[in-house]
Amino acid sequence: MTIRILPAVGDPDAARIVSSLLSQLPDAEPAPVVADSGALLDALTAASGGGGRPAGPTGGRGPAPAVEGLPEVVLVHERIGPAPALELIREVALRFPAVGVVLITTDAGPALFSAAMDAGARGIVGLPLGYEELAARVQAAAQWSAGVRVHLGGSPDAAPGPAGTLVTVTGAKGGVGTTVTAVQLALAARAAGRSVALVDMDLQSGDVASYLDVQFRRSLVDLAGIEDISVRVLQDAVHDHHTGLGLLLAPEEGERGEEVDDRAARQIVAALRSRYEVVVVDCGSQMQSANAAAVELADVALLVTTPDVVAVRAAKRQVRLWDRLQIRKAADTTTLVNRLTRSTEIQPPLVAKATGTQMARTAVPAAFKELQPCVDAGRMQDLDARSTIKQALWALAAELGLVESPAARHQGRGGQRGRTALTGRKRKALTTGAAPGPGTGPGPASGFAAGARFGARHGSTTAAGGAGPFDPAGPYEEG
Repeated sequence: MTIRILPAVGDPDAARIVSSLLSQLPDAEPAPVVADSGALLDALTAASGGGGRPAGPTGGRGPAPAVEGLPEVVLVHERIGPAPALELIREVALRFPAVGVVLITTDAGPALFSAAMDAGARGIVGLPLGYEELAARVQAAAQWSAGVRVHLGGSPDAAPGPAGTLVTVTGAKGGVGTTVTAVQLALAARAAGRSVALVDMDLQSGDVASYLDVQFRRSLVDLAGIEDISVRVLQDAVHDHHTGLGLLLAPEEGERGEEVDDRAARQIVAALRSRYEVVVVDCGSQMQSANAAAVELADVALLVTTPDVVAVRAAKRQVRLWDRLQIRKAADTTTLVNRLTRSTEIQPPLVAKATGTQMARTAVPAAFKELQPCVDAGRMQDLDARSTIKQALWALAAELGLVESPAARHQGRGGQRGRTALTGRKRKALTTGAAPGPGTGPGPASGFAAGARFGARHGSTTAAGGAGPFDPAGPYEEG
């Protein structure tokens, strides 16, 4: 569903920011900004066909023209003028009740919230504007508007579906088990009765098709240039696997991955979340603007590493990269340790200290012999239920909430994080390749004890209590 948005902003600087953020919203069709209350009412009157009120029910033949021409969402800035913002909201709500109005204000306190709701607003967005909060309020207002229009005679299909859970799986480096983890999480969610989409956003070297023995013609690239991704277009691009998974695969020609930018990624992810209860995205280990946008939007961002010096250092670099580019904070990232053994010196508490991230309670044991037959045959779905790897990854799926009922999952989900959009410097950095930069890594995660020092079994002469020669928690020189 395309969401038509009419912004009413009197301040020129705020108007530029609003226009920039609205241009990044998936399935959004923003109109030019109007500068005052009179221009807003005139625009709505013209869109409704000259009348001030929508027509009544039309016997199921679709909404009347007076409703059909109106935008779904109107954004009203607190400094709109000349009419006060709350008076303008009340006027719009009375004359155009099928339009969802959202107030943009610096004061998002309970008193103003109550007054705005009394006036007829459908939500409030605080200043300074953030992409996540703006997207959530616009989507909620659009859903309400679609429901009102259905009541007035529209088609039930016009209402956008609920947003599914988005899980991204990123590797600290190549070969740490990212794709195996993503595939098994998707299979676990599907076995629990969820509708699941598995997306291969490792655009240059994705292997989901190989792991599931899929021959495909369409890929993510086929959706990149489409402004309005309808249900039919999405069905044509998604491969229905016999396991019940919906697969959206990376292009066979890796160089075509450059056609999928962050805007296309946002649109694709939003379209999938409106249709599937769970969307699992394999982001690979190389950050580009597309998979960075997916990580930014994710409900759960999983970072996979192995318990060795090189991989843990790579995980630390990845977390620092996300923090520098304001993609995601370390505290919002969950790290999974793969191929763990009891004799491994680097245990999860030390990985938590090095990266500053949360640690998954589940760790995946080192048992590649269990995987090898399924990997070679390209039939990861046939992994034996007695496999310790499968048991661990399916336990991880339960830990992440992918096998809960939809009602329980939505009740347990917290509010949206206010992360800014991937624009300007961040997009340029991911396009041209970000420099290591001097940014310091996040601090240790609380609740974890420090693990054994690296190199302790190999004759390290480091003094007791000091950092070992390969301690990932301490400073080190790269390259």
